[in-house]
Amino acid sequence: MAKYWIELILLIWINLCIILTIADDNTVDILPSSSLDSLDNDEIIRVLTNDNESTTENFTSELLLNELKNTVQKFWSTSVILKADKANPYYEKFADKISIETQRLLEIVPGFDPGAGNVSSSCKKHSKIFQRELKKLSLWALKMYDATAKMPSGLLNGNVNQFGDFDECLSVEGSEGIRGKYCLAFIQLNVDQSRPDLKHLHRLVQSHYLFKNNYTDLGHRIPRFGTIHWAVCIPEMCTANDVEIALHNTLEKYVDGTGINFTFRVEREMCQVQNTKSLPRETIIVGLFFTGLIILSISAAIFEYYNVNVSEIILAFSLKRNYLKLVSLKQSNDDIPTLHGIRALNAFLLILGHKSMAIIFIPFINRTEMSENLGHPWTVIGRAASLYTDPFIMLSGLLTSYSMIKQFNNNGGIDVKKEYISRFFRLVPTLIALILFCTYILPQLGSGPMWKLVINHHAENCKKSWWRNLLFIHNYCGFEKICLTHTHHIGIDTQLFLFSPIMVWLIYKWPKYGSIILGGLAIISTGLRYFVAYYKELNTYVYFGASTQQLFDTANFSYSLPTHRLTIYIIGIFIGYLLRIYPKEYKMNKFVIKLGWIFSSLATLSAFFGPANMGSINYIYKPHHGAIYNAFAPIGWCAIFAWIIFLSHTKNTNAWISRFFAWRGFIIWTRLSYAIYLTQFPVFFYNVGQTRNPHHFAFIRLIVNIPELSFIIITAVILTLLVDMPFQNIKYYLLRRKREVTVINKANKIE
Repeated sequence: MAKYWIELILLIWINLCIILTIADDNTVDILPSSSLDSLDNDEIIRVLTNDNESTTENFTSELLLNELKNTVQKFWSTSVILKADKANPYYEKFADKISIETQRLLEIVPGFDPGAGNVSSSCKKHSKIFQRELKKLSLWALKMYDATAKMPSGLLNGNVNQFGDFDECLSVEGSEGIRGKYCLAFIQLNVDQSRPDLKHLHRLVQSHYLFKNNYTDLGHRIPRFGTIHWAVCIPEMCTANDVEIALHNTLEKYVDGTGINFTFRVEREMCQVQNTKSLPRETIIVGLFFTGLIILSISAAIFEYYNVNVSEIILAFSLKRNYLKLVSLKQSNDDIPTLHGIRALNAFLLILGHKSMAIIFIPFINRTEMSENLGHPWTVIGRAASLYTDPFIMLSGLLTSYSMIKQFNNNGGIDVKKEYISRFFRLVPTLIALILFCTYILPQLGSGPMWKLVINHHAENCKKSWWRNLLFIHNYCGFEKICLTHTHHIGIDTQLFLFSPIMVWLIYKWPKYGSIILGGLAIISTGLRYFVAYYKELNTYVYFGASTQQLFDTANFSYSLPTHRLTIYIIGIFIGYLLRIYPKEYKMNKFVIKLGWIFSSLATLSAFFGPANMGSINYIYKPHHGAIYNAFAPIGWCAIFAWIIFLSHTKNTNAWISRFFAWRGFIIWTRLSYAIYLTQFPVFFYNVGQTRNPHHFAFIRLIVNIPELSFIIITAVILTLLVDMPFQNIKYYLLRRKREVTVINKANKIE
C-alpha cells in the first residue's frame, strides 16, 4: 500500500507543477479560480474523476490513483498542445495590432522565405503555412524565424559564421504536421576584383585568408575557413536543394547590380531534424561488446584477487593487474630512459598542433583578430605540427634496430614471424576498438550544427574503408577518404617496419656497405620530398593563405607516404645500431661532444624557427621554400633528440636536459602514448561538433584546454586498460607458451 501512496504524492505534485506552469504561461484558463472557490471536496473529486455519481465515501485510494494518472495524461497532452502553439489563440482578438507589429518586425529584420523560387511543391506548401502563421505571431512560426541566423555585428572582425539556434529549430512542431529542419548552408562570398575598396573589406570579412578554399572542398578534416556557414530553420519537407534555390532567390535581389555575389551549397547531410529513431542495431551490438569488455575486466580482477583458477587469457584483462603495470616505474636493464621524455614532449606538442587545427572549425566573433594574432612568428608551434610525428618514426626505427641487433647477437638471426605477431598485437586490437567506437557509438553521443560534418562523415568513411586500416594500406587511399585520418601514421610506420629486417640485416652483416646502401636510400627519400614538394607546390608548413586542396595534396603526395618518411626511419636504425655496438661506458672526446651539441641544436632550432617568416600574414608562397622545409626540417628537428639519446645512453652527459628526458615518470606516458595518439582527434571533433554558437578567441585558453586535455588522458587510460594492455598480456602469454613448448620438444629429442 505504501507504494501507491508514494505514487499518489508524486502524481499530485506533478499535477500542481503542471497547473502552476499553465497558470504562469497565461495561455488558457482551464479552470478559473473563481469556480474553484465554489466547489466542495466531492465536486472536486467528481471533476478529477469525470464521475458525477461517485463520492469520497466509496472512492478507494487505488481508484483515485488510476484516475489521477488519467488526469495527468490529459493535463500533459494539454500542456504539449499549449507549448506547440499550433496557432496564436489571441490572433482573432488582436488581428489588426499583430499585423502591424509583424510587418514592422519583418521590415527591420527580414525573415528567410524557404519557399522563394522554384522549390518543390511540398516545400512551397509548408512555407506558405509558415509565412501565414508567422504573420499571426504563432509561437512555432516565431521559433522557426528566430532560429534562423540573422545579420550579426562584427562582420569586419570575421563574425560571419552564424549557427542560429540549433536546438530551438529542432524543437519546432507546428500546424499541419510541420516540424523544424536545421540546415547549415555553405556560402562563398565573392567581390569584384577591380574594386580595391571591396577587396579590402572582403579581406577583413574573410579574416586575411588564413586558409583559402572553395565551398565545394571537403570540410570534414580541414576546415572550410573561407566559406561562410549560415544556418536556416525550415519546414521538414523542404530539401537541401530547396534551400539552395531559396537562398539564391532571397539574396539575389539584395546584391543585384553591386560588386558582390554569392554562390551556395547545401549538403543533404547538413540538414538535420529531431532524431526520433531508436538506436541502430550495430550501435547496440558494439555497445554490448564494450560493456562485455568492462565486465570481463572487472571479473578478471575479482578472479585474480580471490585466486580463482581460470585461464591466463582471461586474467590478461584484469583491471588490477593492468593498472599496476600502467603506473609501475620499473625499467628493464635494456631500457633507453631518454626515449620516454622525448616521446612525451613530442606527443604534447602534437596535441597542441592538432588542437590548433581543430579550433579553426569553430566560429569566432573576433576571427579577424584571431588571424592577425596567428600571423606572429611564435605561432610556429601550431603551424609546424607535421614535425612532431617525425621523432616517433625515428624512435620506431631506433627501437626496431636496437631489438633486432640484440637478436642477431644472441641467436644469430631474427624471428621475423614473432616480430610481425608482436606488431599485430601491439596495434590492431586498440585500433579496432577505436574504429568501432568512432563508427557506431560516437555518432549517437551528441548533436550540433557541424556534428554530421566532423563526426558522422568520419563514421561513414570508416564503414566503407575500415578494412584498409587493418591491412595498414589506408595511407595510400587518399587523405580525404581515410577512416580516421590521423591514423595514417600507423600505416606509414607499419610499412617501414615490414622492411626493417632487411635494413637491419644489411647494417649488421656488412656495416660499411650496409651503411652506404641505407645512406643512399635516405638521400633518395630526401630528394623525393624536395622535388615532389617543389613541382607539385606542396608545403607541410601551414602558411597564411594555404588552400585546402594544397593541404590535401601535401598529405597524399608526400606526408602520408613511407618513401618520403624513410630518411628519419633510417636515422633511427643507425642510432639503434650505434647504441648496440658502443658500450654504455664509451667515452667521447669533449670537443666532439661540444661540437655535436652546437650542430644538433642549430639544426633543431633552424627546423623549428627557420620557416617562421612563412607564418607571416603577408607571406607569398614560393615553391622552393616549401620544398626546402619538406626535405630538411624533419632531419633538423630530430637531430637534437638523436644526439641526446646517444650521449645519455653512453653516459657522456649528465646535462639537465638529459636528466629531464630520463625522468622515470615519463614511462607512464609511454604506455599511454598510443591511446593518446588515437583518442585526441575524436575528442577534439566531439567538442567541435557540439559547438552551437561563436566563441571569443583567446589563444592560451583555447589551446591549453585543461578539461579537454584531461578528458583525452582519461579516455586514453580507459582504452589502454581495457584493450591495449590486455592484448599485450595475451601476446606475452602466447609467446612464452611457444618458447616453453619449444624447450620441451628439444629436451624430448635429446632424451
